[in-house]
Amino acid sequence: MFVESDGVRLSVYERGDRSAPTVVLVHGYPDTHRVWDAVAAILAEEYHVVTYDVRGAGASGKPRDLAGYRLPVLARDLFAVVDAVSPDQPVHVVAHDWGSIQAWEAVTTPGARIASYTSISGPCLDHVGHWIRRRPTVKHLKQWLHSWYILAFHLPFLAPFVWRRVIGPRWAKVLRRLEGVQAHVPDTIVEDGVNGISLYRANFIPRLSAPRVRRTDVPVQIIQPLKDNYVTDGVLDAATPWVPNLRRRVLDAGHWAPVTHAKVVALLVTNHITAHTPSGGTPATPPAPGSAPGSTTASRPR
Repeated sequence: MFVESDGVRLSVYERGDRSAPTVVLVHGYPDTHRVWDAVAAILAEEYHVVTYDVRGAGASGKPRDLAGYRLPVLARDLFAVVDAVSPDQPVHVVAHDWGSIQAWEAVTTPGARIASYTSISGPCLDHVGHWIRRRPTVKHLKQWLHSWYILAFHLPFLAPFVWRRVIGPRWAKVLRRLEGVQAHVPDTIVEDGVNGISLYRANFIPRLSAPRVRRTDVPVQIIQPLKDNYVTDGVLDAATPWVPNLRRRVLDAGHWAPVTHAKVVALLVTNHITAHTPSGGTPATPPAPGSAPGSTTASRPR
C-alpha cells in the first residue's frame, strides 16, 4: 500500500494479525524496509508489523530539495503511516540508524500516538546538540572520530559523486568486508545513497548548532551494539536528561544488528513492548504532555 505524506508517496508493507498490537519498524541509511525482514518475520508471529521505505529510499517518493528531508517532515511521515495502519490505537515504534534519528523527532512530539519506542544506533540530534556543549571528555573525542563520514557527506559535489561512482555500486561488498554483513541490497541502492545524503545536510548543522528542548514520557529502550563503528555510547548518554522512562540494553553486535542479530533484537523489542502493554493486550495511551512519567490510561479496543 501507499500512504501520502507532505506530497510524497510512502511505500508501506504489513504482515501479521491486524487485530494485534501494531509495531512500526523504521529503517536507516542507506537501507530500505528490507533491512527489517528477519526481525519483522519473528515479530509478526505475535504482532501486526508494519515497515515502510522512508522518503528518498526504495519504492517511496524522492524529494529533490533539502527541505523535503528535514526532521519535522520525516516525523510527519511516521505519523501518516501510523494513522493509516492503526487509526484507533497507539503503536510501538522500533527504529535503526537514521530511522532512529527521525523517530526520536516523532517520539518527542507532544501528543504522539506512540506506546513505546526502541532505538538502535541512532540518537536524537537535539539531545546530541546539548551533549556536545558539556565539558569535553574522552567520549566526545571518541564520537567525533567515529563521525568522520558526516563531514564528508557535507562536501558539495564530491560526496554524491563518490557514492554514485564508487561506493553505491559496490555496497554489498562494502558491507561484507567492513561490517561482516550479508544483507539485502536493493536495486535502488545508488540513488538511495545519493538521496540520503540530504538527510545529513538538512539536519546535522541546524540541530547541533541550535538544539531544541525535546523531552518525552514515552517509555524508551536504547539498544547499544557494542561493536558499532558509527554511534558510540557517549551520544547515547545524551538522552538521559530528557527521557525519564529510559532503559538501555547492550548487544555484542555491530551497527547492522537488526540483520546480524535479528532474534535477539526481536526478543528485546518484545520484552519492551510487553512491559508497556496492559494485560488486556491493548497498548497504553501515551501520557498527556506535562503529566507524570508512567501515568497512562488504557485506550479503547479497536
